[in-house]
Amino acid sequence: MPRPIWNGAVNFGLVTVPVELYSATEDHTIHFRQFERGTSDRIRYRRVNERTGKEVDYGDIVKGYELEDGGYVIIEPEELEKIAPGRSRTIDIEAFVEVNEIDPIYFQKTYWLSPAKEEFHRAYGLLVQAMADTGKAGIATFVMRGKEYVAAVRADADKGVLILDTLLFADEIRDPVKELRKLPAPTTARGKELDMAVSLIDSMTEEWRPEDYRDTYTERVLKLIDDKKAGRTVTPEEAPAEPTKVVDLFDALSRSIQSRKSGGGEKPGKAAKGAKAKAEPAEDLAELSKADLDKLARELDVKGRSKMTRAELEKAVAAARKPTRTRKKAS
Repeated sequence: MPRPIWNGAVNFGLVTVPVELYSATEDHTIHFRQFERGTSDRIRYRRVNERTGKEVDYGDIVKGYELEDGGYVIIEPEELEKIAPGRSRTIDIEAFVEVNEIDPIYFQKTYWLSPAKEEFHRAYGLLVQAMADTGKAGIATFVMRGKEYVAAVRADADKGVLILDTLLFADEIRDPVKELRKLPAPTTARGKELDMAVSLIDSMTEEWRPEDYRDTYTERVLKLIDDKKAGRTVTPEEAPAEPTKVVDLFDALSRSIQSRKSGGGEKPGKAAKGAKAKAEPAEDLAELSKADLDKLARELDVKGRSKMTRAELEKAVAAARKPTRTRKKAS
């Protein structure tokens, strides 16, 4: 069983929910050691004084902050420890915001929040349900491992779990206008080109299924390791195709849409899934989660659904379905 990397409590108003924090993601990058070619000798790094060439003990190393004139301000480790923020015991939610108002660029790392003990399950479940129904995220600051974070606490109703996302601070986000020199000047797209681009996007729109995507590079590295271990010949991958030179944007968009209509861009089984979904009887809306209601609202093209509460979504979906049922009765 994984061990929590932080424990404390989530506070909102006068409600306190003791929790434990677990990492929700893992890095599957393949790591290598370094060797001198033609030998089995490992390469090691040493901390060396650049003037004397002698190795320096870790305890004799201090930190230096470089100034504009090339000089340094020397800082002792103990001096940093004295001003380091103390470890937080609580995640105090200061405000609630719409989840979709947080630009994805701010999200840094995701964690699960678990109730600390069984006796806190009721309070934890209440917070999950309330946050899922409102579609809100709680914004808080807390300290973990000597670093202060701003975080968003949100709920996954389907899994019944609270999620904590550490966020970047506003001054950590770069301004693309200042950083990128090749941004085009703002222009108004031609009517037909814009319509074609929107049509292409619509034709390629589908439900997000993360399991459809794999880290194929890591798979190839593992195969390379396995082939070399077994003494098999390594077959290089084919070079990627050269990008097509777009001369006529409108023509390229037209051909892209035509390719989608002819089935060239469809994934196997997609059409069958859609037909099956339409044939299924309507669900009892009261039993559906907010995520399921949002999916139905998207299919029924309900406007303003992203800002609706669960109750508002249920009413909107029910209203959007009524005309269809009326026409069926009339026929």
